[in-house]
Amino acid sequence: MVKVAGRQRLNAKTIRNMKPEDRAKLLDDLRKELLRLQSQRSRGTLESPGRVRAIRRAVARILTIMNEEAKTKTAK
Repeated sequence: MVKVAGRQRLNAKTIRNMKPEDRAKLLDDLRKELLRLQSQRSRGTLESPGRVRAIRRAVARILTIMNEEAKTKTAK
């Protein structure tokens, strides 16, 4: 599993090298963690606010790459 925000950066090259199943699982895991962090933020118990931003960006990066690959498959 690739760590986001702090330890190891989840960049586009890493995401493109993943299998589609792994990418989908990572997306699901990140969305669950984002939901957990957002609920912590609403309660006022969030320890690292920067993590929310990093996860949101990672989710967007994964979705962008998935959409790019879907477009190239339909174009062929």
